[in-house]
Amino acid sequence: MPSLTEWKVPPAYQPRPGDYGFDLDRVLSSVVGLHSIIPADAFSADTLGTERAGNGVVIDDGLVLTIGYLITEAEAVWLHLGDGRVVEGHALGFDSVSGFGLVQALGRIDLDPLPLGSSSAAEVGDRVVVGGAGGRTRSVASHIAAKQEFAGYWEYLLDEAIFTHPAHPNWGGTGLISNRGELIGIGSLQLEREREGKAEHVNMIVPIDLLKPVLDDLRKFGRVNRPARPWLGMYTTEIDNRIVVIGISAKGPAARAELKTGDVILAVKGEKISSQTAFYRKLWALGSAGVDVPLTVFHEGVTFDVVLTSTDRAKLLKGPRLH
Repeated sequence: MPSLTEWKVPPAYQPRPGDYGFDLDRVLSSVVGLHSIIPADAFSADTLGTERAGNGVVIDDGLVLTIGYLITEAEAVWLHLGDGRVVEGHALGFDSVSGFGLVQALGRIDLDPLPLGSSSAAEVGDRVVVGGAGGRTRSVASHIAAKQEFAGYWEYLLDEAIFTHPAHPNWGGTGLISNRGELIGIGSLQLEREREGKAEHVNMIVPIDLLKPVLDDLRKFGRVNRPARPWLGMYTTEIDNRIVVIGISAKGPAARAELKTGDVILAVKGEKISSQTAFYRKLWALGSAGVDVPLTVFHEGVTFDVVLTSTDRAKLLKGPRLH
């Protein structure tokens, strides 16, 4: 992982202590760097890489909240503290529905936990800080630009994600800090949007309210104690009200059914779909992982029906290394 001193947010975008009614430096000290190593034969290695770096936020005694893709299948996790210390961590778990991941520090980190706030209480226009590891010079003074539905191509859907602008350049696992100095989300993505004829970057943030019902399960079991959603191993996007396949996971149900990039998904169990959100909701409404999923597909001028036997994606992932 690059040294914390190797890059800085441009001064004009850095948060200034006088602009907030809380101790900015103390709050930002709860954000740490995170570096993970993933085995080359891991299921996620081809898409997410074997070495991942980002941020995490201390939310309890040695407990660090991050974005799950940074620690999925990790065999080693290291936490980089602002004073230069590096502490080994253990990947406790990952919630595929929200996207959150948890890491337990295996040594003392002596950092105050950041209290959890209410993401539902946050409003568009609110002043926030997108906190990165390394304090003010690696954090961004931002505002909430939107709160709206978000569908990801990897079979992922949030009913109401938070979008912030300006965007943090090292967004993965950043802490979204409210004007009360509380944690209200974790950074997941950087996206581009069109505004007044110009393209600008925003961060997509996973709201902290999604963590509260599942935190105990993640700590105890490494995953949430609920039936897994059916997973197809299909990457899709919405183009002109059509759901187009843009990629196929090599080991998933879609690959076994010989679906191809460029296929168009027209219907789920005979019900037509024209949006990615409708596709996911109809898919998940069929039942839990293992359920048969009837699809109507358009391929190079031919329309056909196919039934995919869904699976639990977690079964394809390597479990955390025990200490």
